[in-house]
Amino acid sequence: MNIAALIPLFPLIGFAIIGLFGKKLKNEKLIGIIGSGAILASFAVAGTLFVQMLGMPAEDRLSIVKVYTWIATGSFTVDIAYQIDQLSLLFTLIITGIGFLIHVYSIGYMHGDKSFPRFFAYLNLFVFMMLNLVLASNFLLTFLGWEGVGLASYLLIGFWYDKKFDGSHITWTGDAAKKAFIVNRIGDFGVLIAMFMLFNLFGTLDYTTINDSATVVLSPNGTAVILITLALFLGCTGKSAQIPLSVWLPDAMAGPTPVSALIHAATMVTSGIFLVSRTNVLFALAPTTMAIVAGIGISTALIAGTIGIVQNDIKKVLAYSTVSQLGFMFAALGVGAFTAAVFHVMTHAFFKALLFLGSGSVIHGMHHEQDIQKMGGLKKHMPITYRTFFIGTLAISGIPFFSGFFSKDEILWYSFLNGGMLIWGIGALAAFCTAFYMWRVTSLTFHGEERFDVAHVHPHESPKTMTVPLIILAVLSVVGGLVGIPHVLGHYLHIPNLLESWLEPVFAGGSALIRQHTGDHTSTELTLMTVSTVIAIAGIMLARSIYSGGPEKSDALKQKFSTLHKILWNKYYIDEIYHMAFVGPILAASRDFLWKIVDVVVIDGIVNGSATVVGATASVLRKAQSGVAQNYALVMLIGIMALLSLVLYSTH
Repeated sequence: MNIAALIPLFPLIGFAIIGLFGKKLKNEKLIGIIGSGAILASFAVAGTLFVQMLGMPAEDRLSIVKVYTWIATGSFTVDIAYQIDQLSLLFTLIITGIGFLIHVYSIGYMHGDKSFPRFFAYLNLFVFMMLNLVLASNFLLTFLGWEGVGLASYLLIGFWYDKKFDGSHITWTGDAAKKAFIVNRIGDFGVLIAMFMLFNLFGTLDYTTINDSATVVLSPNGTAVILITLALFLGCTGKSAQIPLSVWLPDAMAGPTPVSALIHAATMVTSGIFLVSRTNVLFALAPTTMAIVAGIGISTALIAGTIGIVQNDIKKVLAYSTVSQLGFMFAALGVGAFTAAVFHVMTHAFFKALLFLGSGSVIHGMHHEQDIQKMGGLKKHMPITYRTFFIGTLAISGIPFFSGFFSKDEILWYSFLNGGMLIWGIGALAAFCTAFYMWRVTSLTFHGEERFDVAHVHPHESPKTMTVPLIILAVLSVVGGLVGIPHVLGHYLHIPNLLESWLEPVFAGGSALIRQHTGDHTSTELTLMTVSTVIAIAGIMLARSIYSGGPEKSDALKQKFSTLHKILWNKYYIDEIYHMAFVGPILAASRDFLWKIVDVVVIDGIVNGSATVVGATASVLRKAQSGVAQNYALVMLIGIMALLSLVLYSTH
């Protein structure tokens, strides 16, 4: 287990080498090998630890690897230490595995970019910070990674800082990066507050100590644990783009497509899922917070899903899809289905990375066109991209027996079992939206007639550096769900739920505090699974009937439901509401009060006033410097007489 420290070290070394010497290397292939090789090395170490852990008894699988003492002052001590257990190792394998494929893909996608070395340096920095986040043994080191991925995402989203971007209230990619950074700072404030409260109550920030003593220090559903978990969840809504802090993620599409895949598939946006999972005991002690998490999660899933139906930018459809899928994960966490949430993190990493990289292949082949209304008929021009994208569409739609089918239905089942019919119904409707908008994208992009200028646009298949990762991810999207087959199907297929048994020790504490529904629910679960499958197929068939011939039929529906379309097209006016309620007033107050009054009148007044007083005083004193020696002698005489008078007066 001592080699665990190498996992984040390799990306750090890659970042240093490329960042310092990238321009001098002047070789894209070498830079790509260094950047990708660093992530592959981390994946190899994680894989080695995984194999070692498989041979250990369950009670020996938790290991704390201390690197050095980071902070030691008074009673406050924090180590740079990594917690190697089933949860951290699973996330590490996802981050490094998917991250490696994205790095390889980027070699082809970013070919010829003037800032090729800088891009790979940022990618390595991002992975380094993300690995610190999930491997940390304490809140403070997690927070270092938490803030680090925020910085790295800012650099990557705004990578093409000189290019325009059509986003809400933003014009340049740099504006999209700033929006992501600022919105995330709001959530990060909640994590800080939670850390202060935890240290005040426990005297430490170590996960193991807090989880082991939580039931002793905290009262179930008490004020303290509710405030702590709500503060943590506020941070999660920022990083994982849940309402009300979800507005940054669709605009993050301003970055290069590999960045979208890295942020949206397996890394940054899953940080919130990881943090709740890591602190599952705290959340299990706060049923009130759990209900809020489930409510916000399932609401986000539906709201983002409906917005995705009308988007025309291929990457923005996938962005709202990510927000929606993250909502499913939080709904699972809120009803106590921790394993199901993490399972969906894994399967989502496979098919969403596939879909984003597939969209990047389309954009690459279409000479940077992103509007699906201007595509069509690409199936024959880009066969590998089409087949892999099609597999990703089936997986995210929840079609049996692709990976998304197993994880999505696990979430819906536990939502029904522990959350009730309402949460299940909203989730099923969101699943319908998923199937609908994904088939809409597939139809308008690959099927039907060509709607682009064939004289100037010549679609072509992407190079192997881009298509090979697509093929690997497509295979994972097909078979990746087999590690978490639900018990109701595993019973008939004689396949155990490997993921549940793997994560059971991590979630044992939290699961023991949540009321479990006992009894045989086989028939109910199979019925709901069948219903959700029918719903997904219905979404696909409806989209197929509308968009199989191109956008003409959809234009008629758009006219018929113009009001609803306008609301969805403007994303429920959430950005406009925020701009009116917060951004506008803050800008006005900054301009009219802080600048014109505080800065100009008060601060400049004090500085300029001080200079005026000094100048006036100097002009008066200057008159005494006449240059006449007799005047100076007279002044000296007067001074001597004044001093003598003072001395004589004081002696009496």
